[in-house]
Amino acid sequence: MKINRHSIVIKPDLYRVFLRPFYTSRNESAQRVVDSILALTEREVSKMYIKVINDFAKRHENIEKIILDRFEQVKENLNINEKISFKRKALIGSYFLMEYAPEAAALFNPSIVVHPDQTGVPKGSIRFILSLRATGEGHISSITFRTGILDSMNNIQLDDPVPFTLQAKRNQNSGYEKQLFLQKLQETGINDDFSRYVISLLPDVFVLNDLKAILKQECENGLQGDMHVEHSCQAIMLLAESNYEVHFTGKSKLSQRILFPSGPSQSNGIEDARFVRFTENDGSYMYYATYTAYDGKITLPQLLKTKDFINFQFSTLNGQAVQNKGMALFPRKINGKYAMLSRQDDENIFLMYSDNIDFWYETKLLVSPSNPWEYMKIGTCGSPIETKYGWLVISHGVGAIRRYSIGAFLLDIDDPSRVIARLAQPLLEPEESERDGYVPNVVYTCGAMVHGNDLIIPYAVSDYATKFATVNLNKLIKKMKKDSM
Repeated sequence: MKINRHSIVIKPDLYRVFLRPFYTSRNESAQRVVDSILALTEREVSKMYIKVINDFAKRHENIEKIILDRFEQVKENLNINEKISFKRKALIGSYFLMEYAPEAAALFNPSIVVHPDQTGVPKGSIRFILSLRATGEGHISSITFRTGILDSMNNIQLDDPVPFTLQAKRNQNSGYEKQLFLQKLQETGINDDFSRYVISLLPDVFVLNDLKAILKQECENGLQGDMHVEHSCQAIMLLAESNYEVHFTGKSKLSQRILFPSGPSQSNGIEDARFVRFTENDGSYMYYATYTAYDGKITLPQLLKTKDFINFQFSTLNGQAVQNKGMALFPRKINGKYAMLSRQDDENIFLMYSDNIDFWYETKLLVSPSNPWEYMKIGTCGSPIETKYGWLVISHGVGAIRRYSIGAFLLDIDDPSRVIARLAQPLLEPEESERDGYVPNVVYTCGAMVHGNDLIIPYAVSDYATKFATVNLNKLIKKMKKDSM
């Protein structure tokens, strides 16, 4: 069985940067900076402002708006009583920003899906979206995107990324469904009289400011040294801030868009997003991605969804089965239920079903390590792929010297609890040129796709860069069945 490794390599990019808030360690230090700028003459301010614009305008779109917006964010916490000029405001704002290179350390763990817009694509070709885990300063991971075309012969053409990058803006008026919010809150263990009372005061659909106003009033009234009330108030707010929506401008290019951590559960990283195009019973679709949220101490599987890759919704996953990493959603319901692969015990792959995509409770053991290259543990490498042969699952195994290889197995199309074929040897393992990187001896993917007669596998090499491989689907299935005899 021939594996075709393509010559394309997506490497970390030092030059794509965005501006994010820069904080001083003490509010007194921030006030000292502001006082220094307020003491400058208007001529001095103008000279410094022009230098900032000249130094950074070529690296960021709308630099003036960005630094002015930052001034508006920080002014409430600083002593600025006098009326000041536009340039002085912008100069103050610039001192509370920093450049961040989200793709500087690594671009890896890709997943691939069909692009929602196929306008102008030649017959037999397909436009795709590639998601990548980007890692920058502080080992913070975010999601970045690339686009490209697979032609009828499965030659790969990647579009050049736009040099400017954009962070998503958080929607302050996102609606929360009260009943769903209460159910999620109770799953976190918060089910006391006080929390139920607070939620009862909210409308059936509420926004964050509604919740903040009620919490401010009721938590202050109910605290009086009550640690249980304080804990409930914090938990309610934490849940709200972990379920949120963001958006980009529709005019931006997909390669500009960076999904940088914003919620408390993901403060140190949005890791290993496994995107899948999910088809509903009526033929409509939604893109979902399971990902690992990391707050610096705890990792949790969570959910991201989008219809257009402009508006994104981050949601917590709940239930006793929401543990560990590597959850992978099937691309449609099976027998009327959502289906998911998972790895709760950090060793085996399990199968789960649920009536509600946000809640997962029961698991069934599906696949265990059985070959030397996966003796340590196995896991998913993206959502199952529906084929005429069955559900094709790309997997990974960890062997000696923590060597990661990519494998595959096949599930029955009507009953995914039945494994009908499985590779005995790796589909992909690190070649000599792929062994060195941030984490040596690793090949890994978060999602593949079938186009024509081939399986297209974007894959990471040693947690550093991303490459592509293709393999004939019929030959792969034949090899899997032969290995399983």
